[in-house]
Amino acid sequence: MIFCMNTEKEILNTDIKFLQGVGPKKAELLFSELKISTFNDMLYYFPFRYIDRTIFYKVGDISPDIPYVQLYGEIVSMRTEGKNSRAKRLVCRFVDSTGSIELVFFQGYKWLMEKIKPREKYVVFGKPSFFNSEINMVHPEIDIPDSENTNASMSNISGVYNSTEKLRNYIGNKLFVKLMFNLLNTVMHKIPETLPSYIVNKYRLLGLPEALQNIHFPRNLAALESARNRLKFDELFFIQLRVLYQRSERKQTCRGFVFKSVGKHFNHFFENNLPFQLTGAQKRVIREIRNDTGCGKQMNRLLQGDVGSGKTLVALMVMLIAADNGFQSCLMAPTEILATQHFESIQNLLAGMDIKTALLTGSTKKKERTAIHKALIEGNINILIGTHALIEDEVQFVRLGMVIIDEQHRFGVEQRAKLWKKSENPPHILVMTATPIPRTLAMTVYGDLDTSIIDELPAGRKSVKTILFNDSKRLVLFGFLREQIAAGRQVYIVYPLIKESEKMDFKDLEDGYESIVRAFPPPEYVTVAVHGKMKPAEKDISMKLFVEGKAHIMVATSVIEVGVNVPNASVMVIESAERFGLSQLHQLRGRVGRGASQSYCILMADYKLNKESKKRLELMVETNDGFKIAEEDMKMRGPGDLEGTMQSGLPFELRISDLNRDSKLLEAVRKIVENILENDPHLETEDNKVLKDFLNRQNIQKDFSKIS
Repeated sequence: MIFCMNTEKEILNTDIKFLQGVGPKKAELLFSELKISTFNDMLYYFPFRYIDRTIFYKVGDISPDIPYVQLYGEIVSMRTEGKNSRAKRLVCRFVDSTGSIELVFFQGYKWLMEKIKPREKYVVFGKPSFFNSEINMVHPEIDIPDSENTNASMSNISGVYNSTEKLRNYIGNKLFVKLMFNLLNTVMHKIPETLPSYIVNKYRLLGLPEALQNIHFPRNLAALESARNRLKFDELFFIQLRVLYQRSERKQTCRGFVFKSVGKHFNHFFENNLPFQLTGAQKRVIREIRNDTGCGKQMNRLLQGDVGSGKTLVALMVMLIAADNGFQSCLMAPTEILATQHFESIQNLLAGMDIKTALLTGSTKKKERTAIHKALIEGNINILIGTHALIEDEVQFVRLGMVIIDEQHRFGVEQRAKLWKKSENPPHILVMTATPIPRTLAMTVYGDLDTSIIDELPAGRKSVKTILFNDSKRLVLFGFLREQIAAGRQVYIVYPLIKESEKMDFKDLEDGYESIVRAFPPPEYVTVAVHGKMKPAEKDISMKLFVEGKAHIMVATSVIEVGVNVPNASVMVIESAERFGLSQLHQLRGRVGRGASQSYCILMADYKLNKESKKRLELMVETNDGFKIAEEDMKMRGPGDLEGTMQSGLPFELRISDLNRDSKLLEAVRKIVENILENDPHLETEDNKVLKDFLNRQNIQKDFSKIS
């Protein structure tokens, strides 16, 4: 992210090859390995940790658990070992008053032999290791201390930068630090302030140049903390400014269709077809959507609801309001399985009503597809349900007023934008997810959307009981499954892999399927398999057998994470459960517990679990709360790595802040931005000119079709 004013742009956008000490070859490496191509890129490449170089250890104090040590003493001898060039090395014997240690160099030893003088005092810094029960250090840093004050030259906190093996061979950390020093000397007085002065003063923030100086070369620990705070503030502030300015501008400029009334379709459904009484949360969400669609502004709302909370029912009732006001709706799902399931369940819910629905997927026959295109243009279809097929150019609506996107994180920005452009005015947008999103993640990734949450399950639903087993309990498991099947229930068994892998020691579906068929032999038991590499027709046959209750057991991969709704299925067995992320485990568990019977999720795991895996699986046993699980998942794995939350990590780069650890700062910054936009919506005041300049460079106000 480049935070430079136009007047300073030239120096900060200078090619990194022109930095003193870099040149073309090192510049090429910096770009290929770290994506550093300009002065600005390098300036914002922060250390990932720091070492207090004022602390000195004694050789006798070194233990295996100390990551880095700094020693002060003498090099008493040097020798070369190894005959051929590959094995040749320089070995130095370093001593202090408590013992000795070997320093080993495989490269640059000729230069070192010329520079190092036996019996001179040196400061040595490096990572201790053990070879043949003796401590040594490979390629440590060696410095000559100040002759007047032994500690003077080391009285600082040294940054350690992330690197790669290839880069370290040419630019080690010591050289990288030197290059950073050269960079700051070059640009220090040309770094512009990015925040208005009233914010810097009010919140007692370091100036940006001083913050950048101290993040790379801290004067002391207090200065380092102040620098971190300023740079975290900047990062989170500009993320919030982007998303909240988008929302503000969209609400002011994007007119929306007005759904004036709730009419005969909605009322008939509510009085005659509603399958169960709405929960308080569902009623609240419908009211929120009703207010949005009646105010004349385009709705952009995120609907979060745990698995089985009734989001689809809410979506249907919203589409009925659209129909009551003469508008068409469409619902786009990421998979054919899920789209078909939505279509069938919505058709069942609308039984006896004068609402025309259609299903459009990649498998829809050409003749049927042509008929659907014609009916849409003529206004004879009220609700169109489908997959990516909905965004094809041939699909045109006569009056599209409501777009609903299910499991929206599985669609790209451009795909969603194509749907929204199928109307002369932007339709109302409702995006839904069954993957609970941690609050801090929602504020950043979906911060420009209004949010609704369904946090209640329908009456009569029983919580799924979760049990953790290892292989020693497999016979117990099989006995339990036979009991459930005898009681008329069905079973899912999910594997992380389709085939056996040489690299990963996890259970695989092919071997598992054979084992299950041996333990549950036909014709008494019917077992089907479903995985992503099957032909669609084969997959459909297996799914149909299971959905119709003709198969007792479905052996599958996580392809069934979304899109399978079989109320009679009461047991979910997840093999090698440690292989799955928390959010994915929660999604899989949500495939059961959809009927009135008590349901179970059995996590089969290796008896030798590492600490993190054990903690994750124990959390699954402890709670069914998807939001708590999502928060813990983010703590353990980071926001960019959450399965089922995002397509490919975060849509922005966090260089220094952390959405989990810095949640309080994020909330505070969001309130600051909200207050700024409330008082100056278009950022027209002189004080806020620097903020408007930032948005202009980001093209924020120009493209509302790409709001994610």
